[in-house]
Amino acid sequence: MTHGSTTRPEGALAGLSDRPAKHAVVIGGGLAGVTAALTLADAGVRVTLLEGRPRLGGLAFSFRRGDLTVDNGQHVYLRCCTAYRWFLDRIEGSALAPVQERLDVPVVDLGKPAGRRLGRIRRDALPVPLHLGRSLATYPHLSLADRAGAGRAALALKGLDLADPALDDQDFGSWLAAHGQSARAVEALWDLVGVATLNAVAGDSSLKLAAMVFKTGLLSDPGAADIGWAHVPLGELHDRLARKALDSAGVRTEVRTRVTSVRHHENGGWSVQVPGETLDADAVVLAVPQREAHALLPDGALDDPGRLLQIGTAPILNVHVIYDRKVLNAPFLTALGSPLQWVFDRTDASGLRDGQYLAVSQSAAQDEIDAPVAELRTRYLPELERLLPRARGAEVKDFFVTRERTATFAPAPGVGRLRPGARTKAPGLYLAGAWTATGWPATMESAVRSGVGAAGAALGALGRSRHVLPDFFEEAA
Repeated sequence: MTHGSTTRPEGALAGLSDRPAKHAVVIGGGLAGVTAALTLADAGVRVTLLEGRPRLGGLAFSFRRGDLTVDNGQHVYLRCCTAYRWFLDRIEGSALAPVQERLDVPVVDLGKPAGRRLGRIRRDALPVPLHLGRSLATYPHLSLADRAGAGRAALALKGLDLADPALDDQDFGSWLAAHGQSARAVEALWDLVGVATLNAVAGDSSLKLAAMVFKTGLLSDPGAADIGWAHVPLGELHDRLARKALDSAGVRTEVRTRVTSVRHHENGGWSVQVPGETLDADAVVLAVPQREAHALLPDGALDDPGRLLQIGTAPILNVHVIYDRKVLNAPFLTALGSPLQWVFDRTDASGLRDGQYLAVSQSAAQDEIDAPVAELRTRYLPELERLLPRARGAEVKDFFVTRERTATFAPAPGVGRLRPGARTKAPGLYLAGAWTATGWPATMESAVRSGVGAAGAALGALGRSRHVLPDFFEEAA
């Protein structure tokens, strides 16, 4: 392992029990766990980070395929994602995942009898909501009536109170219908954004989460929805640079180390069991998926731990295609009237020298997540040819699929009451993960916020100053 992070030798975590002072164990090396570990270490706590996989990064990672470095799926963030941007700064990776200068999303409609038609969702340098006025007024994929209706719905959405718990029990699709949104408006505007951020169509999404996405991303600040994405493999950020930052902060990182139990002592301390070794800790952060957290929680840690198992999951399918030539001139585009959703150019990031590598990100992919590769190839290659005329004469050098069957928690109505906060009823035990009660959907932003929240709660209990907590923490608290 590099940068001082180690793979645990069989039967030993040498020296971990010999160091003095407060000790926190963070279980899980995704964004939530890495963030919690960094925040605790920055406050002077001795930290051990345990990860069962051979790498950090959770579900936002890279792997090798031949000569290429491939992301398991395309991940983006928005300028309003202040926590993830803080994380990038903390690991010195901001320059590797820049935000576009101004929101600009090309949208191609393949469903019209006249054929392929290009439209754009982009902003002007005007205050909210005028920043999107011209784009909406000229958006060719909606009728004049739908454009006017979308503007009225956006203003109604802006007026919703996110603190109202009743919003969580309603579904976004019904709210849109009640506010005059046609099926076409939902497809060409609301789901275009919502499916990518919520991993669910409007009818399957909590109104509270959907309202949070649109109010924060499109209706809070003119530049809030500007899109950022990694121009390098995700592993460069979430694994290599994250390990480097952890090592510099003094965190002991152990990969290939799966925790088998977490136990609370009568003296208030904790024992974390891994194969062949027991770690003693003053605080433990469980930064693992909800089902894994449920399995590790000691009795009495939550009033109703069964609620964790009621939080559903939603899949994301990623289709990867390598052509022998360039077929897409834009960094990304989206499609209507087609199974295709978002298509990204990952050529430079992957290290491909000849041709072009496209990654197709398919959210809310319940109907396709288990489809055979041959079936997906038959379905998606013709659609890419419809979307990208230059692909019609190009040779497909490689076609493969990555599947995340439990990519996110399902943002269904009522999910808000199931998501726990950082604190448990067991003193010294905290929860982190995008699925916890951050107020955000299952995004990288939510994961980072949860990690900072769990660390902040732990610092108070450990008697350490919380001055290291970033500015956005009070917003999330």
